[in-house]
Amino acid sequence: MKSTSRRAFLLAPVLGIPTAAYAHLVEPTWLEWTERSCPIPGLTQPVRLAHLSDLHASREVPNSLLEHAVQMAIESNPDLICVTGDFVTGSTGFDRDWYMALLSRLAAKAPTFAVLGNHDGGAWSVSRGGFATSGKVRRMVESAGIDLLVNRSVKLTCNGADLQIVGTGDLWAREMDAEEAFREVDPELPSILLAHNPDSKAYAASYGWRLMLSGHTHGGQVVAPVLGFSPAPVRDRRYVRGLKPWLDRWIHVSCGVGNIAGVRFNCRPEVTLLHLLPSADR
Repeated sequence: MKSTSRRAFLLAPVLGIPTAAYAHLVEPTWLEWTERSCPIPGLTQPVRLAHLSDLHASREVPNSLLEHAVQMAIESNPDLICVTGDFVTGSTGFDRDWYMALLSRLAAKAPTFAVLGNHDGGAWSVSRGGFATSGKVRRMVESAGIDLLVNRSVKLTCNGADLQIVGTGDLWAREMDAEEAFREVDPELPSILLAHNPDSKAYAASYGWRLMLSGHTHGGQVVAPVLGFSPAPVRDRRYVRGLKPWLDRWIHVSCGVGNIAGVRFNCRPEVTLLHLLPSADR
């Protein structure tokens, strides 16, 4: 992923595209498809999981990009779809009915679960021109047929495999309650944790999840091509993008689909298909 964006950056001057124009006009809508494999102890059958995050419906994110991302996920023929928050950027700049219809296409394809992000409502959001509460975004997501998990879990069977999806409230919105989220979890079944902010891992460390899906970072969104520096808003900068191990488990941080301020640099938007594979490890 990084090398592809870097090559495009290096070619931009040759093609006569100024760097600022490239960052605003090319990369924000240059959607990338990624696939990764992840071993899950306790899983009895392979599961195809499509992961989307940070759609950020707004004036800065064109509807065509969101449509493309949803279509990518649908065409991957997933057994399961997960969306890890920041459905919107603020309280304006998107058509609720259009957006709800788009999201419903995911739920019509496969069981779809989601959590909310810091932009979806609450004290952090309202201080930046967003919704005072997450109520409007919650109702929109749920009306689209998506199972929104706010500090709760769901058991299901995917492709013959029994597993659990656990979702928490957002960390920055001060709505994360890991104890409540895992209250009904069966320790004998593999659990996938949805938490918008990857720093949430520290607050859920004592619970038995095998894979955490997050977003929030946008992969850095603007990444220096040589130094690799990016202003990702997380404390633990090891988990900014991609699939990485943590303790005896895994964390996948999506680069997200949308953006803030209509810019991306050396960090393309992405939709990911995770191949969850049975593992003999305990």
